[in-house]
Amino acid sequence: MAILRKRKNKLNKAARKEKKPRVVTAKKEIPSAQEVLIEKAKYYTPQTQKVQPQTRISDLPGGYGIDKIVLQVRDPWWCHAYWEVTGETQERLKSELRDEFLRAKRILRVYDVSHIIFNGRNAHRFFDIHINDYTNSWYIDTGGPGRSWCVDLGLLLADGKFITVMRSNTVHTPLEGPSWVTDEEWMIPDDMFARLYGLGVGFGSSPTRVKKLWQERLKRELGSGAISSVSSPIAKKAVRGFWLAVNTELIVYGATEPNAKVTVEGKGINLRPDGTFSLRFALPEGKQAIPVKAASFDKKEERTITPIVSKETK
Repeated sequence: MAILRKRKNKLNKAARKEKKPRVVTAKKEIPSAQEVLIEKAKYYTPQTQKVQPQTRISDLPGGYGIDKIVLQVRDPWWCHAYWEVTGETQERLKSELRDEFLRAKRILRVYDVSHIIFNGRNAHRFFDIHINDYTNSWYIDTGGPGRSWCVDLGLLLADGKFITVMRSNTVHTPLEGPSWVTDEEWMIPDDMFARLYGLGVGFGSSPTRVKKLWQERLKRELGSGAISSVSSPIAKKAVRGFWLAVNTELIVYGATEPNAKVTVEGKGINLRPDGTFSLRFALPEGKQAIPVKAASFDKKEERTITPIVSKETK
């Protein structure tokens, strides 16, 4: 038994020496593309990809290579002018004026050309605005609504001579209040008139009263009273059956210096404080000439404008 035990122990020792640990190798899996992106995202901050527009709008050019000045109305008191002076024009002025060009002042000369055909010398008045060499636009305080304006861009030389480089279009600033030109009869329903103009006489008034008060107010303001008439020239005839009467009127309005003396058809009229006036005429058949003459306060200057109106009724 002892021999058998010994032999068994030897066999067990030999078996333990020959037995090696089994190493299991894990099967290597190939990661997918999505897994690779997720793994990279753990360690790297992704950059935002810029989306390029399909169509690119080009910027507006700094100039168009044309000498031009444009005047436009902002409100009853202000206008806005913008312009472009080409390099060729600049070089031409430099070569013509030489040293005087460097000493000249850049000027916007603003003309009041209300109710006239402006020829460059017959403006009612003008004022100058000094501008710098690099600006190409300017806001202009005209100082008076309901007028017509024109602007010259030019150079004021040291000796006082003004050289016009460009002349703008003519614009008309609106009045700052309701228009004083109105018809004898209001061609809108009474209830609508009351809603539109009820603020002028207070709410609660009847439509007929509102209309009547506004007509009386406008009639008081319409003309100087020297020549104008606001009474209707149409007298309704008491005839039987169906009938029709048609007539026409003419409104003449204008403006000049507040201290000037104005006559219409040889008769003097009164001006409003701002120099404006308006007259209302019955217009008969045929050709009518209505001369309007204005003389300055010192009687050294006179201007005459004659509207000619022709009426033919068929």
